[in-house]
Amino acid sequence: MTLRNVGVGQTVTVSKITGVGAIKRRIMDMGITKGSEVYIRKVAPLGDPVEITIRGYELSLRKHDAACVEVK
Repeated sequence: MTLRNVGVGQTVTVSKITGVGAIKRRIMDMGITKGSEVYIRKVAPLGDPVEITIRGYELSLRKHDAACVEVK
């Protein structure tokens, strides 16, 4: 399951980042790393972007970036 498929109000743990190159580096620079807990705060009406809470701060992710983050 990816971060894109998680419902609002759920907390999940990052298991893998599947992006490559600059995309993977950008995701990791935002603090999304293996083992991090992510809480899904909101999803925009059309589904893009997704607002999450990670490491004590709020972050908005595009659907494309959220699809690169596998969670459990």
